[in-house]
Order: sequence, then C-alpha cells, then structure tokens
Amino acid sequence: MEWYEALALLVGTIMALMALGMPVAIAFLAANILGAWVFMGGERGIGQLLNNGLGSLTKYALVPIPLFLLMGEIFFHTGLGGRMFNAIDRLLGRLPGRLSYATVLGGTAFSTLSGSSMGSTALLGSLMVPEMTQRGYKPHMSIGPILGTGGLAIIIPPSALAVLLATLAQIDVAALLIAGVVPGLILALFYIGTIWLQTRINPEAAPAYDVTPLSLAAKIGLLLREVVPMIGVMVLIVIGMINGLITPSEAAAFGALGVLILAAVFRCLTWEAIRKAVIGALKVTLMAYLIVFGSATFSQLLAFSGASSGLITWATSYDLAPLAMLLAMFAVLLLLGMFMEQISIMLLTVPIFFPLAQTLGFDPIWFGLIMLLALEISFTTPPFGLLLFVMKGVAPKGTTMRTIYTSAFPFIGCSLVLVALLILFPGIALWLPSL
Repeated sequence: MEWYEALALLVGTIMALMALGMPVAIAFLAANILGAWVFMGGERGIGQLLNNGLGSLTKYALVPIPLFLLMGEIFFHTGLGGRMFNAIDRLLGRLPGRLSYATVLGGTAFSTLSGSSMGSTALLGSLMVPEMTQRGYKPHMSIGPILGTGGLAIIIPPSALAVLLATLAQIDVAALLIAGVVPGLILALFYIGTIWLQTRINPEAAPAYDVTPLSLAAKIGLLLREVVPMIGVMVLIVIGMINGLITPSEAAAFGALGVLILAAVFRCLTWEAIRKAVIGALKVTLMAYLIVFGSATFSQLLAFSGASSGLITWATSYDLAPLAMLLAMFAVLLLLGMFMEQISIMLLTVPIFFPLAQTLGFDPIWFGLIMLLALEISFTTPPFGLLLFVMKGVAPKGTTMRTIYTSAFPFIGCSLVLVALLILFPGIALWLPSL
C-alpha cells in the first residue's frame, strides 16, 4: 500500500467516525485498531500496539495535567475566582472600559488555571456580558475581550494544553511553558491597548458609571488581600521553573496545594467544592489520557505504514521556503479549528507537523508556541470557530453572529501580530528558556 493510501485510510476512518458523532478519543482508538490489523499483522499487531500505547501513559511528563486542572477547578468552585474579579473591578475605579480590562486581567488568570478555553468562555460570557450590557457597554466591548482571553490562557503558564502539546510532541515541557511568558505579556499589552483605543475612538462604547471611591489604603488592602495571593501562586511556580528549582510536575503540585491553602485561609474550602473540583478535573484528565494513548499509537502507525515519511518527502519535494511551509501549516490549523476542538487538532497534526518542522530546521519550542497560538486563533476565526458559537449560546438574546464576528476581529489581529513578531524575532520566545 502506498503512503498516501495508508494516510487516507487512517485519517479518513477518524474523520468518518467523528462525523458520525463518536467521541474523538474513541474514534482515534478505533482507527488505530483498524490500522494495526491492516499494517501490523492482525491480532498480534493490535496487541503490540496496545502495549506500546499503555507505555505512553506512564510518562512522568503527564503528571502536571491533572494537577493543573485540579488547581483551576478548586480556584473556580471555591469562589476564589469570583473574589479576584470583584477586586479588580473595584480597583479600576472610574476608568473608562474598566469591566473590559477586568475581563482581560481576571479572565486570563481563570482561563490559564482552568485549561479550557471553551469552559472559560462560557463562564465569562454568562458572568460578565449581562453585567456589562446592563452598564451600557456596546457588544464589542464585552464580547471581544472574552474571546481574546483564550489567546493568553493558552500560552501563559501554567497551561495544561501546553503540557499536553509538549508531551505529544516529545519536547521539553518546562521550556515550552516558560517560552510563553514573554509573548503572553506582550499579547496582554496588545489587548489592553486595543481596549484603550476602542474607548478613545468611541467613549460611549463603555460609559463610565458611579462607583464607591476607595482610599489609597483601601485599594492597597484590597489588592494585597484579594488579588496578590491568587496571582502570587502562578508567579511563584513560574519563577521556580525558570530558576530550575522545581520541575513542571512539582510546580503543578505546589500550585494545587497553594490554591487549597488559599481557599482554607479565606474559609471557602468546603467538601462540596472539593468534590466538584475533583470530579471536574478527573473528567478532563481521563479524556486527555485517552488522547495521549491515541496519539502515541497513531504516531507509530503513521511511521510503520510509511505515511509520515512519505508525507514529509512529498511536502519537502516542492522546495518551498521554510516560511512558506510554516504558513501552510498555520493555515491548516486555522481551517481545522473551525470544525474541531483544540486537543483533537493536536492529536491529528502533531505526529505530522513536528517531524516536518524538524526537517525544516525549526526550533521545536518556538514551533510549539506558534502552534499553540494558531490553535487558539482558529477557535475564534469566523465563520465556524467553535468559541464563536459558545459565545452565541451565552450572549444576551438578540446578539447576532455578525456582532460576535466583528467583536472578535481586533483580538484576532493582536494574536496575528504576535505570531508575526515571533517569526521575525524568535528570541521573544526562546530568550527565557535559554537562561
């Protein structure tokens, strides 16, 4: 069987099963079993493939995933996230568009901890959009920042999605997490600048309203009590990883422990909150582990059947410049993001894209960061980006898809500018890991 026939069989089976409504992880597992039967000698091949897949689940690099997810679930279910949102809102005072700024700042913190762009978009949409609409905010000032926070959440550590990508691609987890710090800060500045520019162009888009003034001492107290402890947990674990004091797995453990201690100190840690947090983290963890299992076996089948080597040979035979090939892969990710969830896209493309990137001479950490940004941009790309429809589901009645599209464009533009900067100046991503 030719390489393209093998690739068509494997990918076509996956796409067909997903079109029938089968869960992504199960679809990959079914396609892998079929591929093992065809390419690896029937029943013996299936047994060998399953043994190899189970070995992929014993990797130490997978430990941060459930702990980062547990950290985010505790942050949400104990109400610590709500306290931080309210504090940021009060600290900003009468600043024009202050709820938009609070959405970016607080939403980034929550999205980063939760590891789920769809979940954080649904939460922020149902929590913030009605409040902002009641205050007279125009739709683009309420919807746009919420859609934009995902781009920050996916690259600023701790990011469960970054850990999963690094594990699937077999690259340094800590290096990929640390590489997102500087680009993430730059993107946050872009978002804040976008909101400031929008309020300057049209002050009525985010009208000011009366708030209870706070003295300087009250603001400092509020900052130290409600914001610094929450942000401090993330800052400490990032500093620990940068200085080599802790591994990503230890950072995840300390992060989960830190949030637990904070919840206890603030007297909002209940058995019900713990139960919901554990169940929520367990559900996502099991799906992530199934996906790692499917990815490991899928990669082996691509290699065993000759599909991956054939595809790389075919792609490089056109003698395209590395930049042109990078843009082609970026376009594929944007296209897939209109129809598939991020983890599903990673499962499908990582076994193909990373060997190709290595052949083209790209730094794997830099390419991993580019891929993470492409995945997040694809989620908000009109007309079929999944986050757009999540937002439509929680937005106030009467909100049209056209309004959601136009709200997303400025923040998509910010992410694209960051991608361009990373391509022109790779050191933005690689400076911190190199230390």
